[in-house]
Amino acid sequence: MSGIKFSRWVLRFATTVVLAMTLAGTSAARAAALADSTLEAAIAESHKALRAILNGDPKLYEALFADRDDITLGNPFGPYAKGKVEVVKTLAGAASKYRDGEVIGVDRVATYVNDNLACIVEGEHLRAKVGTSDKLSAFSTRVTSVYERAAGRWRLVHRHADPITTPRPAESVLGR
Repeated sequence: MSGIKFSRWVLRFATTVVLAMTLAGTSAARAAALADSTLEAAIAESHKALRAILNGDPKLYEALFADRDDITLGNPFGPYAKGKVEVVKTLAGAASKYRDGEVIGVDRVATYVNDNLACIVEGEHLRAKVGTSDKLSAFSTRVTSVYERAAGRWRLVHRHADPITTPRPAESVLGR
């Protein structure tokens, strides 16, 4: 075997050994990797659902929420909704306020995860026609999403989004 062929063979063999050792790691490590990948998939689905709701379609977000009576949703248009029926109604109301929208970007601020619960903090940068306006407007929201893993799937149990993305004076909490 020539030196180059032998070096390639050694490299392939070493890569195979490292991969096998990695895959044969502890079941906890494999479970953590699986949880991370399925959580990231759930988060990606929420970003897809965000694009849909900015175009008037709440169905993708509805599907992301757990089917429980204690789920909650807080959006910029009103008070918290609690329970599947109220969350679905609130999602439909929010979707009806948006048209021709797009997600400009999403910034991950923080991720807190254990085996069955995850909290994701993000900033969403969006553009849509909002309310009765025919003008496309850019806006941002700060978002906290809480996921629970049940039966191997991450489902939303809480989402809160509001437009407070810049410092405000203390009096702004008075709502005048």
